[in-house]
Amino acid sequence: MAAITSLSEAIRTNVRDGDSVAMEGFTHLIPYAAGHEIIRQGRKRLTLYRMTPDLIYDQLIGMGCADKLVFSWGGNPGVGSLHRLRDAVENGWPHRLQIEEHSHAAMANAYDAGAANLPFAVFRGYVGTDLPKVNPTIRHVTCPYTGEELATVPAIRPDVAIVHALKADREGNVLFEGIVGVQKEAVLAAKRSVVTVEEVVDDFGDISPNSVILPRWAVTAIAEVPGGAHPSYAHGYYKRDNAYYKAWDPIARDRDTFLAWMKDNVLDKGPEAYARYAADGSTARGA
Repeated sequence: MAAITSLSEAIRTNVRDGDSVAMEGFTHLIPYAAGHEIIRQGRKRLTLYRMTPDLIYDQLIGMGCADKLVFSWGGNPGVGSLHRLRDAVENGWPHRLQIEEHSHAAMANAYDAGAANLPFAVFRGYVGTDLPKVNPTIRHVTCPYTGEELATVPAIRPDVAIVHALKADREGNVLFEGIVGVQKEAVLAAKRSVVTVEEVVDDFGDISPNSVILPRWAVTAIAEVPGGAHPSYAHGYYKRDNAYYKAWDPIARDRDTFLAWMKDNVLDKGPEAYARYAADGSTARGA
């Protein structure tokens, strides 16, 4: 059964130096508060998985938390590049970052395979692309029934998956509504999981037809962090903070400006600072 605890304790207990960590959320429900707690606790040598690494991974990489990134697209959505990611890859600052690039389809299938406890994912993909030339983990098999050549990638089985959701009940079940990505698959594939939520409730009440519920037996730790997905949005709670994404571009371009911003807005603050974004998701911190 999931333990309902503080965010600091959830990260301290479940995220260790050298772990492989998947922090998922597709535009919606990105676990920023949890990522910032990893930075505050100074975790190092992480292998980060994510289908669409954006600002939170730029911050983790820029603060020296990651040694490797496994991903299928990376950028500041609607704005441009991730400058801390680029600096690590191109210039080795704060240290060299190893990258392993896939397609979205490959990552989604790899999470599915991990959730099913399979060694690899098989799918139709990579036809006419050059990624297999630079990524040796992309391989092919021949279907024993049809003779068709199919692409394969290793299953993703992270040490810990971290996601943000809307609600958890007091028994440890977790509710997602609105746009979902591969949060469910990431949690089911992982050895341990940390879920931050907008609120802990006695009962979920009426839920929508597209709701996803993670059962308590699949979740390791739950932390109530209102506003914990900011600057992304939480369906029914607050909007996406577009100003934050725009403001991040000049902040991230310069190393000293980046470090100063991280000190003021992450290192010197705790998860309680997110509460105001649950009420007003339109205010960009530090911008």
